[in-house]
This record gives sequence, structure tokens and C-alpha cells, in this order.
Amino acid sequence: MRLVFMGTPPFAQIVLATLLERHFDIAALFTQPSKPFGRAKTLKPSATRLFLQHAYPKIPIFEPAKLDALVLEQMRALKPDVIVVVAYGKILPQALLDIAPCVNLHASILPQFRGASPMQEMILKDMPEFGVSVIAMNAQMDAGDILGIARVKKERYMNIEELAHLLAPLGAQALIEVLSKPFKPIPQDHSQASYCAKITKQDGLVDFLDAKKVFLTSLAYYTWPGVFLSSGLKLFGVELVQEQGAHAPGSILALEDESVIVGCAHGVLKIAHLQAPSKQKMGAKTYLLGRRLGVGSVLT
Repeated sequence: MRLVFMGTPPFAQIVLATLLERHFDIAALFTQPSKPFGRAKTLKPSATRLFLQHAYPKIPIFEPAKLDALVLEQMRALKPDVIVVVAYGKILPQALLDIAPCVNLHASILPQFRGASPMQEMILKDMPEFGVSVIAMNAQMDAGDILGIARVKKERYMNIEELAHLLAPLGAQALIEVLSKPFKPIPQDHSQASYCAKITKQDGLVDFLDAKKVFLTSLAYYTWPGVFLSSGLKLFGVELVQEQGAHAPGSILALEDESVIVGCAHGVLKIAHLQAPSKQKMGAKTYLLGRRLGVGSVLT
């Protein structure tokens, strides 16, 4: 079976590597163009491109800025039996879907959490299980027929990086099982569909009203945008100490080693590091002492 793989981030790289290890014929990679990174705005290639260049340099790589007529021509010339899409980053036009069967690995148990940020949404909603879905793509977003689903019970809280490393191998195996036998599509129950949007920096804004909500947000947005207060103060190493208990929001209850214990309207948090706007990250205790804040003060 001749495959064209479309994918960009580390999650997709793990899936691509697994397919190649299992000796699937990957005709080419389509990935997002390199993007400026850091203050120097150095161009940073996608995770899939970096992997392929190092491990399989003979496989051609395409980085189209848009999926236009040239891309369609390139795709037809590759003559894929199946186009595999894993976190590519763009909506595929119908003309591309018509070239060959398109199979998408989506990081949620569909029809839950269709859209751009399903793993973050599973964390935010504190789901009792995580999972992935393999679907036959159509013109509607994540609404195609189900070809396979894999699930795993949540045994502990995980940040987005940890969840991706759990689900990527699970998804790769589900995808391999689907590709290894005739497709058996099952329509989704569209009445049960829920959606999640593309993440913006503002999604990281938190307050000290609900400790568990702040904690889950810190896990979901661990890599970006992080969590921060309206003052711009960034919070790192957030732990949930108590879900219950009423305190003045932001009240400093205690200092433990370099961490600070903060009360919320509902619950208590432990925060390891803090970073003021345009300043370096530092231990929470050091930050507070530098601002003459202590037990009884309010963190804002």
C-alpha cells in the first residue's frame, strides 16, 4: 500500500516513525512550512520534517504554504493508495480528498471534541478516559465515518506533552490496524458531537476562583500559552492541593521550600515558580520575598 503522509507536530512524527518501522511504503511527506522561532526568528522546521531528513532522507518532503493547484498536481503524481492525515494543520479541500481515500487520525474519541485542540479539551474537561479515532475524511470537520477507535483509562493527571506521548503510539497502532484490512466505516452520531477551537494566547488567562480549573488549565496549556494572571504574572509548576475550602482568591497561605501555597475561592494550589512580565522565571518564594509579600498577602 502506497501512502502519502500529511502531518506536522511531534504527535504526527511519532505516528510517521511507527508506520515506517512497520515497513509501510511512504511515498512523501506533506508538512507545514518552517516557522520563525525565538527572538532571533530563526526558521524552525516541523517535527516530521526534522525526523524524516535525519532517518529517511530519500523520502521527498513538501512544505506548501497553501493547498493550491500545484499541490493537487504533486499529489496526483505521487499516486497514493491512501492519504494519511495526522495533525497536518490545514483543512483539506475537496479536490484533494477526491484524489485518494483520506484517513485521519484524530486525538479524541469522536464525535467528542471535533476541532483543533482535542487533547487540550480532554484535559480541561477532566475526562475519565482518553482516546483516538481513525476516520474516513469528508468535507466536514472531523465528521467522517469511524474506521477505528482506541481508548485508555486515565490513571493520573497528565500535561499536554505527556498525553501526546501516550496517545501517539496508541493512535499509530489503531491506524496500522485500519490500514491492514478492508475499511469498515461506521457513521458518527452527529447529535453527540462537541467542538473545540484553535487555542489562543488569551486562553491561558486564569484567576484564583477555582483551584482545579487553574490546575487543569496549566496541564492543558503546558507547552503554550502557559497560564498567567491578568497582571501578566506567569505561573509554573502548578499543583492541586485541595479541591474544596474557601479562601480569599490569591491569598498566600504558606511557603513550602521554594513554593507558595495559594488559596482560591474554591480550593488550594501549590505554585513552584513565578515570572513577572519581561523578567526571569524564579522560585515562587524568592519572587515573593523580593516583593515583600508573605503569608496573608494576596498574589496578583
